[in-house]
Amino acid sequence: MIMKQFDHLMLFFLLHTCCSTLLTLAQAPAAAPVVAPKAAPVLAPASSPAPPGPTNVTKILEKAGQFSTFIRLMKATQVANQLLGQLNNTNNGITIFAPTDSAFSSLKSGTLNSLSDEQKVELIQFHIIPTYLSSAQFQTISNPLRTQAGDSGDGKFPLNVTSSGDTVNITSGLTNTSVSGTVYTDGQLAVYQIDRVLQPLQIFDPRPPAPAPAPAKSKKKKDDDVADSPADDSTDNSKAVRFTIGNNVGLFGVTAIVIALISL
Repeated sequence: MIMKQFDHLMLFFLLHTCCSTLLTLAQAPAAAPVVAPKAAPVLAPASSPAPPGPTNVTKILEKAGQFSTFIRLMKATQVANQLLGQLNNTNNGITIFAPTDSAFSSLKSGTLNSLSDEQKVELIQFHIIPTYLSSAQFQTISNPLRTQAGDSGDGKFPLNVTSSGDTVNITSGLTNTSVSGTVYTDGQLAVYQIDRVLQPLQIFDPRPPAPAPAPAKSKKKKDDDVADSPADDSTDNSKAVRFTIGNNVGLFGVTAIVIALISL
């Protein structure tokens, strides 16, 4: 009897323990599901910055203002496109003396319209030096400077630049002016403002060609002239007179001798 009661008690205890365990598990929060870690995003390699393009001279002048006429002529003559190529392919750089709109306005009326297309190209090129010149280099450069217009010889396209203190003077032989400001400089391109248009001698004061030397007279012609001179005629006449007199004297002498012999 006692053993049966003990069995019932143990069974009750086990049943109570199981119920308590199940109740505890039911009240506990559900465990979060296991989530696989996300793969790290693959980052694209950073792109290197694009190399800078060639410096655009017309954009620099447009930004500075007051160079509309110079820009228009550069575009009309295709010099602007030439500069883009030169700045991209040269290590010497470029220097430009840019006349302001006021500088062009001070020209005699009709000056630009009177120029041929070739002369307009030469006029713009006369303001461009095919090498970079800093303001300090104006003190040591050799004159005359050679511009893109070509021959810097006397009467052609000479350009002389001198520096005195902070003043840079420029002369073309017809135009005297000075640098009034620095528009742009980066070690390859230098643009300086000037207040007068540089007029080259070749375009605005062309010198007439030297006259051709007179052809030298040929020796044969000279001999013919000498033979035909009056002095030669008088000489020939004198010789003829002497010959005639001599002949007459000789004839008279022979006659006298013959008469004398007959008389004997």
